[in-house]
Amino acid sequence: MRVSVSWLREYVDLPADLPTADLEQALVDLGIEVESVVDLAASVTGQLVVGEVREIEELTGFKKPIRFCRVDVGAANGTGEPQEIVCGARNFAVGDRVVVILPGGVLPGGFAIGARKTYGHNSAGMICSAKELGLGDDHSGIIVLPPDAAAKPGDDARPVVGLDDVVLDLEITPDRGYALSLRGLARELSHAFEVPLRDPALAPAPGGTETPAYPVEVRDPVGCDRFTARLVRGVDPTAPTPSWMQQRLVTAGIRSISLPVDITNYVMLELGQPMHAFDADRIVGPLVVRRAEAGEKLTTLDGVNRVLTADDMVICDDTGPISLAAVMGGETSEVVTGGTTNVLFEAAHWDPAMVGRTARRHKLFSEAAKRWERGVDPAVALVALERAVRLLTEHGGGTPRAEILDIDHVRPRTPISLPADLPTRRVGVEYPPARVVALLERVGCTVAQGADRLSEDPGTVGVASGVGTVLSVTPPTWRPDLTDPADLVEEVVRLDGYDKVPSVLPSAPPGRGLTPRQRRRRAVADSLAERGYVEVLAHPFVSPELADQLGLPADDPRRPAVRLANPLSEEEPLLRTTLLGPLLGTLKRNLGRGHRDLALYEIGAVFHPRVGAGSPPAMGVDRRPTDAEFAAADAVVPAQPVHVAVVLSGDIDPAGWWGPGRPAGWADAIEAARDVLAAAGIPDERVEVRAAEYAPWHPGRCAELRVDGAVVGHAGELHPAVVAALELPRRTCAMELNLDTLPPTPVTPAPTVSGFPPALIDVALVVDDSVPAEQVRRALEAGAGELLEDVRLFDVYSGAQLGEGRRSLAYKLTFRAPDRTLTVEEAVAARDAAVAVAAERLGATLRGA
Repeated sequence: MRVSVSWLREYVDLPADLPTADLEQALVDLGIEVESVVDLAASVTGQLVVGEVREIEELTGFKKPIRFCRVDVGAANGTGEPQEIVCGARNFAVGDRVVVILPGGVLPGGFAIGARKTYGHNSAGMICSAKELGLGDDHSGIIVLPPDAAAKPGDDARPVVGLDDVVLDLEITPDRGYALSLRGLARELSHAFEVPLRDPALAPAPGGTETPAYPVEVRDPVGCDRFTARLVRGVDPTAPTPSWMQQRLVTAGIRSISLPVDITNYVMLELGQPMHAFDADRIVGPLVVRRAEAGEKLTTLDGVNRVLTADDMVICDDTGPISLAAVMGGETSEVVTGGTTNVLFEAAHWDPAMVGRTARRHKLFSEAAKRWERGVDPAVALVALERAVRLLTEHGGGTPRAEILDIDHVRPRTPISLPADLPTRRVGVEYPPARVVALLERVGCTVAQGADRLSEDPGTVGVASGVGTVLSVTPPTWRPDLTDPADLVEEVVRLDGYDKVPSVLPSAPPGRGLTPRQRRRRAVADSLAERGYVEVLAHPFVSPELADQLGLPADDPRRPAVRLANPLSEEEPLLRTTLLGPLLGTLKRNLGRGHRDLALYEIGAVFHPRVGAGSPPAMGVDRRPTDAEFAAADAVVPAQPVHVAVVLSGDIDPAGWWGPGRPAGWADAIEAARDVLAAAGIPDERVEVRAAEYAPWHPGRCAELRVDGAVVGHAGELHPAVVAALELPRRTCAMELNLDTLPPTPVTPAPTVSGFPPALIDVALVVDDSVPAEQVRRALEAGAGELLEDVRLFDVYSGAQLGEGRRSLAYKLTFRAPDRTLTVEEAVAARDAAVAVAAERLGATLRGA
């Protein structure tokens, strides 16, 4: 939120000589983040003066209209003669007063102004627009000062256009919605500097009348618990927004539109109450506030035709929805500049959760929605209505009707029981009960003293609590964030000063470093990174359509998913049950940005719902939950096993002068799975790779990874239908393993290193195509005995000589004895034994035999 200090001073008596650094520090101490403090007077250097246009000469023969002007700048140029300036704007006339920067000045952005010859004339200086001065985005014309502006040619223009102010750019946290207004910020600063506050919400305002200002029916008092309205007739449709109001809106980052609309935005900034202005003549019949019907359509003010859902709130007339409640109005009832004479002002109070969901669903994060989802004071609606009506009649004429609509279903705030010594016990700083009461009343709470009680939580931070008093605290209407005793404790600490809370570092308990699970996770990540894979961290949110896109069967355990109660996006409301969905989305995004050869991996949790677990128990923040409550809550939490997944696309070996490169294949995905298991400490002899059919992989190019006979993951090439559905390149490969199903890393004995030479023997076996190479390797290991040190597949061949459905697998066998040099006979005997077992188990024959 951007706000000028001069506007703040209208509501709080800040010290006249307050340094900006002290102001910034006070806001930070109050818990309000300050993005920047901009002194507008220093943003433009040099002579920025008021000028009066004396002559205008239209220049012709150029691609665009150009004017040669003589502008009276008084004695600012040192001669008293009119300044010659070439200007392309056409929104001013002879006699108008404008803003001129003379040669030697520098505009925001470092744009230096000088004297030069252009379009055949000398031009010394520039007539400025709002954008050029950094006052807004309007660059369509230069600034023309209003006739009532008290400035003569040659005067400093900074105070006239608001460049003598200081602007604060603040970041308001979601729980502090009241600070998104001048009223809220002024209240905070009054606490910081202990100066009087002039609360604009205390201005007198008439209440609702028996006869409503306009017939309105509220059908959902939960979604809209207050609705007020008032009608103003006979407004001058051409009345401009006063310059001081435009200036404040522009400083706040809001574009000036028309007088009625600008007034609603101004009141929103001032009081924190979003409002809407309807053209009363364009409303057909009475208004109805209700939930939308699924499929209803509304064209909002931004020109977008939106399809509504049953969770949206709308304001309707006889033609249907005319406004998306609390978010944005509709085109059919908008105030038309130059055409609206009868204005119906509306100020309501809407359910924050409903507004937040609607804004995210339609991606409409308006200034009004931003305030509603953080909480708005329901008691200020009539004051805002009166303020808007007075501003409109003052600057746009018209006659306000005496009838005022006020439909009020707001429930009173529920008192909160607060032990008076709770802030002391929770924080470790002594807060006397009188101090606690005084600070809470400063916030606006109503505090009543209850009965004495014995402390249930003796001083956990070294401060004795003893016997205390229970306070009954009723929060003010503008603080919907105060709902629990912990919230009140936070307010006491915040207003008393965070700097008074001592910083005590806890002593680190003794430990053994990383847990086995942490070591395994780091080892897996390091292994994949060393092999060229790039780690990504994808959001764990997925769409309901992902299961169909991945081709998961109807009974697949990965189909049931946890649905979020308040998702970041309505398009992705589910938690992932497999890493592949978000990871493939990341792959697609990088492919769209020009990357072609990609090897990505992610290690993270997946989420499986506990069927029939029910709802978690309600647990407050006033005490530590019991073991039973923890157990009941944990029983509802979804199972969250940690998986690792990789995806491959393009060339895994790049092409260059050294060769043509090699595209990634499904064997590379299987190799990545082997690497992960090796890094996890699983010995190779306990790993088995088998052919499998498992979505989303290609049924003929999918392998399942087993450890001790249990399936721990799958790898291979993705199914063509999946690749087409996700718009990925052909032959995209992937792997996913469940790290939590892996057995503990066994203790690895130190290897025995033999100093005797090895015996190397190659053997080529012919087997059926359906026999996996892994099974052949295991058969060779089983038959070769203890002398076999290593077996490695180095060639695969198939051809007509072998017969249809047959292939040759060539292995390099390494034999070595720990205590002697092997003889040829011993090595050959071990080889023959290995071949014999392969022949017995798998029907293998020696090639050429």
